[in-house]
Amino acid sequence: MKMFIPQFVLDIWNWFPPLMQYLMETTFWIVVVMISVILTVAFTTYFERKVIGYMQGRLGPNRVGPWGLGQPFADVIKLLIKEVVVPQKSNRFLFVIAPLLTLIPALATWAVIPLTDTFVIADINAGLLYVLALTSVGVYGVILAGWATNSKYAFLGAMRSAAQIVAYEIAMGFALVGVLMAGGSLNLGVITEAQAGGVSNWFWLPLLPLFLVYFISGVAETNRAPFDVAEGESEIVAGFHVEYSGVAFALFFLGEYANIILISALTSILFLGGYLSPFEGWTFLEGTAGSFLREPSLAWLCIKICFFIYVFFWIRATFPRYRYDQIMRLGWKVFIPVTIVWIFVEGLMAWMQVGPWANLTG
Repeated sequence: MKMFIPQFVLDIWNWFPPLMQYLMETTFWIVVVMISVILTVAFTTYFERKVIGYMQGRLGPNRVGPWGLGQPFADVIKLLIKEVVVPQKSNRFLFVIAPLLTLIPALATWAVIPLTDTFVIADINAGLLYVLALTSVGVYGVILAGWATNSKYAFLGAMRSAAQIVAYEIAMGFALVGVLMAGGSLNLGVITEAQAGGVSNWFWLPLLPLFLVYFISGVAETNRAPFDVAEGESEIVAGFHVEYSGVAFALFFLGEYANIILISALTSILFLGGYLSPFEGWTFLEGTAGSFLREPSLAWLCIKICFFIYVFFWIRATFPRYRYDQIMRLGWKVFIPVTIVWIFVEGLMAWMQVGPWANLTG
């Protein structure tokens, strides 16, 4: 890669001490990943409106730019030029900081996600623990948004959302314990490499109940339909961000879709092999024009992420909103018991050395 960089640039780069080089390089990749996620969020909103439009026999966005591709940017500009109205009796500091507490964890989690077999911003051994900790922080933004606005509608929406997130967070945590047992590490790169060998080696099959629980809990965590009781328009207007407008509302909007992309990426990495190819074990492709299909690539991760994002939209267009008591019952009385039982089943599978534990010795 350095052959394309002018010599004087390399001379300037080598003038910096190694620590400064490391910090500058890491900062550069953080900015690249953040911009990529934000641009993906913009087109995810467009994709959602198009997909749901076609499912309902409509065209979706088709006015701004060719095929309506400029619609997300028009929406962003509209929100940026609107005034941020702060309620008179609200806590101004908490009111402003709440949207950031929702968005920042969704972006910071990408630091430990392996995008290819050679690229990850922070290759730490406690990656899974880091993911679990940061995804739990988002609930504080929701609670603060509901409380700081000094609105009964917002506070009720925040309490609903917080109780829902806490209920499904436990199920997601137990699902991650199952992945930890199968992968034998907290490092997301190691967990991905443990699934090498093709589709039959991916964790989705031996951990099928945990896979389903994790993804459905992810839908509930992001307050998406059919779990969007926090934003029940017919009951409590717009939930915890009823008083938000302008840039502050845009940050909540950005945080919601960034979390959708994050849940899709984590599901792909933990259960579907991440950047690994589904054709990895297909020996007859070796030496042919299609041999590149067997190689791990960022493209495979992007395809899997797009599939799960599509499932998010498919669920929204298909299912009606659940009652609040149904959502709580599903989280506490169904998902948590299922994950606990399957962790015991995993223990038996490890003892019998089947599935991901088949190659273990001793």
